Amino acid sequence: MTVHPRTGGSLTPAMWQRVRDGVGPDRAAVTQVATQERGALGAQRVAESRSALASRVLGAGPLDPWLAEPGVTDVAVNGDGRIWVDRGRGMEWVGERLEPEDARGLAVRLAGIAGRRLDEASPWVDGQLPSGVRLHAMLPPLVDGGPHITIRVPPGEPVSLSELRIRDMLPPEWEPVLRAVVSRRLALVVSGGTGAGKTTLLAALLGCIDPVERLLVVEDVRELTVDHPHLVRLEARPANVEGVGEVTLTMLVRQALRMRPDRIVVGEVRGAEVRELLAALNTGHEGGCGTVHANAPADVVARFEALGALAGLTPEAVRAQLAAAIDVVVHVTRDRGGRRVASVAALFRRDGDPCIVPALEWDGPGQAPRFGPAWPALAARLELDPELGEPTLKGVTS
Repeated sequence: MTVHPRTGGSLTPAMWQRVRDGVGPDRAAVTQVATQERGALGAQRVAESRSALASRVLGAGPLDPWLAEPGVTDVAVNGDGRIWVDRGRGMEWVGERLEPEDARGLAVRLAGIAGRRLDEASPWVDGQLPSGVRLHAMLPPLVDGGPHITIRVPPGEPVSLSELRIRDMLPPEWEPVLRAVVSRRLALVVSGGTGAGKTTLLAALLGCIDPVERLLVVEDVRELTVDHPHLVRLEARPANVEGVGEVTLTMLVRQALRMRPDRIVVGEVRGAEVRELLAALNTGHEGGCGTVHANAPADVVARFEALGALAGLTPEAVRAQLAAAIDVVVHVTRDRGGRRVASVAALFRRDGDPCIVPALEWDGPGQAPRFGPAWPALAARLELDPELGEPTLKGVTS
Protein backbone atom coordinates (compact mmCIF):
# COMPACT_ATOMS: atom_id res chain seq x y z
CA MET A 1 0.00 0.00 0.00
CA THR A 2 1.32 3.44 -0.94
CA VAL A 3 0.72 6.47 1.24
CA HIS A 4 -0.62 9.29 -0.93
CA PRO A 5 -0.96 12.97 0.04
CA ARG A 6 -4.23 13.54 1.85
CA THR A 7 -6.82 15.74 0.28
CA GLY A 8 -7.11 19.12 1.88
CA GLY A 9 -3.36 19.22 2.50
CA SER A 10 -2.38 21.21 -0.61
CA LEU A 11 -0.94 24.65 -0.08
CA THR A 12 -3.40 27.44 -0.88
CA PRO A 13 -2.47 30.60 -2.79
CA ALA A 14 -2.26 32.48 0.51
CA MET A 15 0.23 29.96 1.91
CA TRP A 16 2.28 30.01 -1.28
CA GLN A 17 2.46 33.80 -1.02
CA ARG A 18 3.93 33.43 2.47
CA VAL A 19 6.52 31.05 1.04
CA ARG A 20 7.43 33.54 -1.70
CA ASP A 21 7.74 36.24 0.95
CA GLY A 22 10.16 34.07 2.91
CA VAL A 23 7.82 33.73 5.90
CA GLY A 24 7.93 30.32 7.59
CA PRO A 25 4.71 28.49 8.45
CA ASP A 26 3.33 28.48 11.97
CA ARG A 27 0.14 27.29 13.62
CA ALA A 28 -1.49 30.71 13.41
CA ALA A 29 -0.87 30.85 9.67
CA VAL A 30 -2.22 27.33 9.17
CA THR A 31 -5.39 28.23 11.08
CA GLN A 32 -5.80 31.42 9.06
CA VAL A 33 -5.44 29.61 5.73
CA ALA A 34 -7.93 26.92 6.73
CA THR A 35 -10.44 29.46 8.07
CA GLN A 36 -10.47 31.29 4.73
CA GLU A 37 -12.27 28.26 3.32
CA ARG A 38 -15.03 28.25 5.97
CA GLY A 39 -17.71 29.45 3.58
CA ALA A 40 -17.01 26.71 1.07
CA LEU A 41 -16.19 23.84 3.37
CA GLY A 42 -18.12 24.37 6.58
CA ALA A 43 -16.80 24.17 10.14
CA GLN A 44 -16.18 20.40 10.13
CA ARG A 45 -14.25 20.40 6.85
CA VAL A 46 -12.28 23.47 7.99
CA ALA A 47 -11.12 21.56 11.07
CA GLU A 48 -10.13 18.58 8.90
CA SER A 49 -8.33 20.85 6.44
CA ARG A 50 -6.47 22.59 9.26
CA SER A 51 -5.36 19.27 10.71
CA ALA A 52 -4.19 17.92 7.35
CA LEU A 53 -2.39 21.15 6.44
CA ALA A 54 -0.69 21.34 9.85
CA SER A 55 0.51 17.76 9.46
CA ARG A 56 2.03 18.50 6.06
CA VAL A 57 3.77 21.80 6.86
CA LEU A 58 4.40 21.55 10.63
CA GLY A 59 4.38 17.85 11.52
CA ALA A 60 5.73 14.65 10.02
CA GLY A 61 2.99 14.31 7.42
CA PRO A 62 2.17 10.65 6.69
CA LEU A 63 4.26 9.49 9.67
CA ASP A 64 2.23 11.46 12.22
CA PRO A 65 -0.23 8.62 13.04
CA TRP A 66 2.60 6.36 14.20
CA LEU A 67 4.48 9.11 16.01
CA ALA A 68 1.30 9.75 18.01
CA GLU A 69 0.62 6.06 18.71
CA PRO A 70 1.22 5.16 22.38
CA GLY A 71 4.13 2.79 22.90
CA VAL A 72 5.94 3.59 19.65
CA THR A 73 9.62 4.38 20.26
CA ASP A 74 10.98 4.50 16.69
CA VAL A 75 9.63 5.18 13.21
CA ALA A 76 11.75 4.52 10.12
CA VAL A 77 11.40 4.92 6.37
CA ASN A 78 13.80 2.78 4.33
CA GLY A 79 15.13 3.36 0.85
CA ASP A 80 12.34 1.24 -0.65
CA GLY A 81 9.79 3.54 0.99
CA ARG A 82 8.55 1.00 3.52
CA ILE A 83 7.49 2.44 6.87
CA TRP A 84 8.62 0.56 9.97
CA VAL A 85 7.75 1.15 13.64
CA ASP A 86 9.07 -0.20 16.93
CA ARG A 87 6.44 -0.73 19.61
CA GLY A 88 8.91 -2.35 21.99
CA ARG A 89 9.06 -5.72 20.25
CA GLY A 90 11.45 -4.81 17.45
CA MET A 91 10.84 -3.11 14.11
CA GLU A 92 7.61 -4.05 12.32
CA TRP A 93 6.50 -3.08 8.81
CA VAL A 94 3.15 -1.30 9.00
CA GLY A 95 2.17 -2.42 5.49
CA GLU A 96 2.54 1.01 3.88
CA ARG A 97 5.24 2.86 1.97
CA LEU A 98 6.19 6.31 0.68
CA GLU A 99 7.09 7.20 -2.87
CA PRO A 100 10.77 8.28 -3.21
CA GLU A 101 9.94 11.89 -4.06
CA ASP A 102 7.54 12.13 -1.12
CA ALA A 103 10.16 10.65 1.24
CA ARG A 104 12.79 13.11 0.04
CA GLY A 105 10.45 16.07 0.40
CA LEU A 106 9.52 14.92 3.89
CA ALA A 107 13.16 14.45 4.92
CA VAL A 108 14.21 17.88 3.63
CA ARG A 109 11.24 19.59 5.31
CA LEU A 110 11.83 17.85 8.65
CA ALA A 111 15.50 18.82 8.49
CA GLY A 112 14.45 22.44 7.97
CA ILE A 113 12.10 22.28 10.95
CA ALA A 114 15.02 20.95 13.02
CA GLY A 115 17.14 23.90 11.86
CA ARG A 116 19.41 21.72 9.75
CA ARG A 117 20.34 21.49 6.10
CA LEU A 118 19.78 18.38 3.96
CA ASP A 119 20.91 18.35 0.34
CA GLU A 120 23.66 16.96 -1.90
CA ALA A 121 26.28 19.09 -0.16
CA SER A 122 25.09 17.96 3.29
CA PRO A 123 23.55 14.52 2.67
CA TRP A 124 22.76 13.56 6.24
CA VAL A 125 21.23 15.30 9.22
CA ASP A 126 20.91 14.61 12.94
CA GLY A 127 18.64 16.95 14.85
CA GLN A 128 15.60 17.42 17.04
CA LEU A 129 12.12 18.52 16.04
CA PRO A 130 10.14 21.00 18.18
CA SER A 131 7.97 18.12 19.40
CA GLY A 132 11.06 16.57 21.04
CA VAL A 133 11.52 13.64 18.65
CA ARG A 134 15.03 12.96 17.33
CA LEU A 135 15.50 12.99 13.57
CA HIS A 136 18.15 11.31 11.45
CA ALA A 137 17.94 11.36 7.67
CA MET A 138 20.34 10.38 4.89
CA LEU A 139 20.14 10.85 1.13
CA PRO A 140 21.33 8.66 -1.77
CA PRO A 141 23.86 7.73 -3.01
CA LEU A 142 25.15 7.28 0.56
CA VAL A 143 22.22 4.92 1.09
CA ASP A 144 20.58 2.52 -1.30
CA GLY A 145 17.33 3.46 -3.01
CA GLY A 146 15.52 6.52 -1.73
CA PRO A 147 16.08 8.62 1.39
CA HIS A 148 16.31 6.90 4.76
CA ILE A 149 14.51 8.55 7.67
CA THR A 150 14.81 7.43 11.29
CA ILE A 151 12.84 9.10 14.08
CA ARG A 152 13.34 8.32 17.76
CA VAL A 153 10.29 9.12 19.88
CA PRO A 154 11.02 9.99 23.53
CA PRO A 155 8.47 9.19 26.23
CA GLY A 156 5.79 11.85 26.37
CA GLU A 157 5.76 11.75 30.17
CA PRO A 158 8.47 10.74 32.64
CA VAL A 159 8.47 7.03 33.43
CA SER A 160 9.16 6.00 37.01
CA LEU A 161 11.18 3.02 38.15
CA SER A 162 7.99 1.49 39.56
CA GLU A 163 6.34 1.75 36.15
CA LEU A 164 9.27 -0.02 34.53
CA ARG A 165 8.90 -2.79 37.12
CA ILE A 166 5.19 -3.08 36.28
CA ARG A 167 6.13 -3.34 32.61
CA ASP A 168 8.45 -6.26 33.44
CA MET A 169 11.60 -4.36 32.51
CA LEU A 170 13.12 -5.41 35.86
CA PRO A 171 12.26 -7.94 38.57
CA PRO A 172 10.32 -6.57 41.58
CA GLU A 173 13.21 -7.55 43.89
CA TRP A 174 15.58 -5.24 42.03
CA GLU A 175 13.66 -1.98 42.44
CA PRO A 176 14.88 -1.34 46.02
CA VAL A 177 18.41 -2.25 44.93
CA LEU A 178 18.44 0.34 42.14
CA ARG A 179 16.84 2.94 44.40
CA ALA A 180 19.56 2.27 46.98
CA VAL A 181 22.27 2.71 44.32
CA VAL A 182 20.85 6.17 43.61
CA SER A 183 20.24 7.22 47.22
CA ARG A 184 23.73 6.08 48.32
CA ARG A 185 25.18 8.28 45.56
CA LEU A 186 27.04 5.48 43.81
CA ALA A 187 28.28 6.50 40.37
CA LEU A 188 26.70 4.32 37.71
CA VAL A 189 26.76 3.62 34.00
CA VAL A 190 23.81 2.18 32.09
CA SER A 191 25.17 0.03 29.26
CA GLY A 192 23.47 -1.73 26.39
CA GLY A 193 22.86 -1.75 22.67
CA THR A 194 20.93 0.68 20.49
CA GLY A 195 17.25 0.78 21.41
CA ALA A 196 17.71 -1.43 24.46
CA GLY A 197 16.22 1.15 26.85
CA LYS A 198 19.33 2.83 28.28
CA THR A 199 17.84 6.34 28.17
CA THR A 200 14.50 5.17 29.56
CA LEU A 201 16.12 3.44 32.53
CA LEU A 202 18.50 6.33 33.23
CA ALA A 203 15.61 8.81 33.24
CA ALA A 204 13.71 6.63 35.71
CA LEU A 205 16.77 6.40 37.98
CA LEU A 206 17.23 10.18 37.89
CA GLY A 207 13.64 10.53 39.02
CA CYS A 208 14.62 8.73 42.25
CA ILE A 209 17.15 11.45 43.21
CA ASP A 210 16.39 13.66 46.21
CA PRO A 211 14.54 16.79 45.00
CA VAL A 212 16.99 19.06 46.84
CA GLU A 213 19.87 17.98 44.60
CA ARG A 214 20.85 19.97 41.51
CA LEU A 215 21.22 17.83 38.37
CA LEU A 216 23.29 19.01 35.41
CA VAL A 217 22.26 16.94 32.37
CA VAL A 218 24.47 17.13 29.27
CA GLU A 219 23.16 15.62 26.03
CA ASP A 220 24.05 15.58 22.37
CA VAL A 221 20.34 15.70 21.49
CA ARG A 222 17.71 16.03 24.21
CA GLU A 223 16.23 12.60 24.94
CA LEU A 224 15.99 12.25 28.72
CA THR A 225 12.51 12.91 30.08
CA VAL A 226 13.05 13.26 33.81
CA ASP A 227 10.67 13.97 36.68
CA HIS A 228 12.87 16.12 38.94
CA PRO A 229 12.32 19.69 40.16
CA HIS A 230 15.93 20.91 39.90
CA LEU A 231 17.11 19.83 36.48
CA VAL A 232 19.48 21.95 34.36
CA ARG A 233 19.84 20.88 30.71
CA LEU A 234 22.77 21.54 28.41
CA GLU A 235 22.48 20.48 24.78
CA ALA A 236 25.22 20.29 22.17
CA ARG A 237 25.00 22.18 18.89
CA PRO A 238 26.47 21.24 15.50
CA ALA A 239 28.27 23.69 13.24
CA ASN A 240 26.13 25.81 10.95
CA VAL A 241 26.28 25.74 7.16
CA GLU A 242 29.39 27.94 7.30
CA GLY A 243 31.10 25.37 9.51
CA VAL A 244 31.18 27.52 12.66
CA GLY A 245 29.29 27.67 15.94
CA GLU A 246 29.77 24.06 17.03
CA VAL A 247 29.33 23.34 20.75
CA THR A 248 30.51 19.84 21.69
CA LEU A 249 29.66 17.62 24.64
CA THR A 250 33.24 18.08 25.83
CA MET A 251 32.68 21.84 26.06
CA LEU A 252 29.37 21.38 27.85
CA VAL A 253 30.75 18.99 30.46
CA ARG A 254 33.39 21.59 31.29
CA GLN A 255 30.70 24.25 31.63
CA ALA A 256 28.57 21.97 33.80
CA LEU A 257 31.43 21.69 36.30
CA ARG A 258 31.17 25.46 36.85
CA MET A 259 27.41 25.48 37.42
CA ARG A 260 27.41 24.15 40.99
CA PRO A 261 26.21 20.58 40.22
CA ASP A 262 25.31 18.03 42.86
CA ARG A 263 25.34 15.38 40.15
CA ILE A 264 26.57 15.43 36.56
CA VAL A 265 24.73 13.31 34.02
CA VAL A 266 25.95 12.66 30.46
CA GLY A 267 23.08 11.30 28.40
CA GLU A 268 25.41 9.22 26.27
CA VAL A 269 29.18 8.94 26.63
CA ARG A 270 30.48 8.38 23.12
CA GLY A 271 33.48 10.62 22.52
CA ALA A 272 36.22 12.76 23.99
CA GLU A 273 33.86 14.04 26.70
CA VAL A 274 34.70 10.84 28.60
CA ARG A 275 37.84 12.60 29.85
CA GLU A 276 35.88 15.43 31.48
CA LEU A 277 33.28 13.03 32.87
CA LEU A 278 35.89 10.82 34.54
CA ALA A 279 37.65 13.90 35.90
CA ALA A 280 34.37 15.21 37.32
CA LEU A 281 33.54 11.92 39.01
CA ASN A 282 37.01 11.87 40.55
CA THR A 283 36.78 15.39 41.99
CA GLY A 284 33.99 15.05 44.53
CA HIS A 285 30.91 14.90 42.28
CA GLU A 286 29.45 11.66 43.64
CA GLY A 287 26.46 9.94 42.12
CA GLY A 288 27.19 10.94 38.53
CA CYS A 289 25.90 8.74 35.75
CA GLY A 290 25.50 8.26 32.03
CA THR A 291 24.92 5.70 29.32
CA VAL A 292 27.38 3.91 27.05
CA HIS A 293 27.05 1.46 24.18
CA ALA A 294 28.35 -1.98 25.14
CA ASN A 295 27.35 -5.56 24.36
CA ALA A 296 27.89 -6.77 27.94
CA PRO A 297 28.98 -5.35 31.30
CA ALA A 298 32.41 -6.91 30.87
CA ASP A 299 32.88 -4.84 27.69
CA VAL A 300 32.41 -1.49 29.44
CA VAL A 301 36.08 -1.12 30.39
CA ALA A 302 37.21 -1.73 26.81
CA ARG A 303 34.58 0.72 25.59
CA PHE A 304 35.86 3.43 27.93
CA GLU A 305 39.41 2.74 26.79
CA ALA A 306 38.36 3.24 23.16
CA LEU A 307 36.56 6.48 24.01
CA GLY A 308 39.51 7.65 26.08
CA ALA A 309 41.76 7.22 23.05
CA LEU A 310 39.63 9.86 21.29
CA ALA A 311 40.54 12.25 24.11
CA GLY A 312 44.24 11.39 23.97
CA LEU A 313 44.20 9.23 27.09
CA THR A 314 46.23 6.04 27.32
CA PRO A 315 44.43 2.79 28.30
CA GLU A 316 46.32 2.83 31.59
CA ALA A 317 45.10 6.36 32.38
CA VAL A 318 41.50 5.43 31.53
CA ARG A 319 41.57 2.30 33.69
CA ALA A 320 43.06 4.18 36.63
CA GLN A 321 40.38 6.88 36.50
CA LEU A 322 37.55 4.46 35.76
CA ALA A 323 38.44 2.30 38.76
CA ALA A 324 38.00 5.31 41.03
CA ALA A 325 35.04 6.90 39.21
CA ILE A 326 32.41 4.19 38.57
CA ASP A 327 30.76 1.96 41.16
CA VAL A 328 27.96 0.15 39.35
CA VAL A 329 27.18 -0.96 35.77
CA VAL A 330 23.52 -1.63 34.96
CA HIS A 331 23.16 -3.50 31.67
CA VAL A 332 19.98 -3.48 29.59
CA THR A 333 19.16 -5.62 26.60
CA ARG A 334 16.38 -6.12 24.08
CA ASP A 335 15.06 -9.30 22.50
CA ARG A 336 11.75 -10.41 21.06
CA GLY A 337 10.35 -10.41 24.56
CA GLY A 338 11.02 -6.72 24.96
CA ARG A 339 13.48 -4.53 26.84
CA ARG A 340 14.81 -5.62 30.22
CA VAL A 341 17.51 -5.00 32.79
CA ALA A 342 19.70 -8.05 32.29
CA SER A 343 22.24 -7.48 35.05
CA VAL A 344 23.58 -5.24 37.77
CA ALA A 345 27.35 -5.45 38.19
CA ALA A 346 29.77 -3.90 40.66
CA LEU A 347 33.06 -2.36 39.64
CA PHE A 348 35.95 -3.28 41.94
CA ARG A 349 39.67 -2.61 41.91
CA ARG A 350 41.98 -5.54 41.34
CA ASP A 351 45.67 -4.62 41.38
CA GLY A 352 44.64 -1.05 40.63
CA ASP A 353 42.64 -1.92 37.50
CA PRO A 354 38.83 -1.90 37.18
CA CYS A 355 37.16 -5.28 37.43
CA ILE A 356 33.45 -5.63 36.64
CA VAL A 357 31.79 -8.50 38.49
CA PRO A 358 28.10 -9.53 38.18
CA ALA A 359 25.99 -8.97 41.28
CA LEU A 360 22.48 -9.65 39.94
CA GLU A 361 21.42 -11.36 36.70
CA TRP A 362 18.04 -11.97 35.03
CA ASP A 363 16.98 -13.76 31.86
CA GLY A 364 13.59 -12.07 31.59
CA PRO A 365 9.93 -12.44 32.64
CA GLY A 366 9.06 -15.90 33.85
CA GLN A 367 12.65 -16.52 34.97
CA ALA A 368 13.96 -16.19 38.52
CA PRO A 369 16.66 -13.55 39.02
CA ARG A 370 20.05 -14.85 40.18
CA PHE A 371 22.68 -13.57 42.56
CA GLY A 372 26.20 -13.10 41.24
CA PRO A 373 29.50 -13.26 43.14
CA ALA A 374 29.59 -9.47 43.68
CA TRP A 375 26.20 -9.32 45.36
CA PRO A 376 27.32 -9.69 49.02
CA ALA A 377 29.84 -6.86 48.70
CA LEU A 378 27.39 -4.62 46.84
CA ALA A 379 24.59 -5.40 49.31
CA ALA A 380 26.86 -4.46 52.20
CA ARG A 381 27.71 -1.16 50.56
CA LEU A 382 24.01 -0.46 49.95
CA GLU A 383 23.15 -1.60 53.50
CA LEU A 384 20.80 -4.28 52.16
CA ASP A 385 20.35 -7.88 53.32
CA PRO A 386 22.79 -9.96 51.23
CA GLU A 387 21.08 -13.31 51.98
CA LEU A 388 24.26 -15.08 50.87
CA GLY A 389 26.57 -14.78 53.83
CA GLU A 390 30.17 -13.69 53.42
CA PRO A 391 31.49 -12.17 50.18
CA THR A 392 33.09 -14.75 47.88
CA LEU A 393 35.46 -12.44 46.00
CA LYS A 394 39.13 -13.09 46.69
CA GLY A 395 41.74 -10.43 46.12
CA VAL A 396 39.04 -7.84 45.32
CA THR A 397 38.34 -4.71 47.36
CA SER A 398 35.43 -2.33 46.95
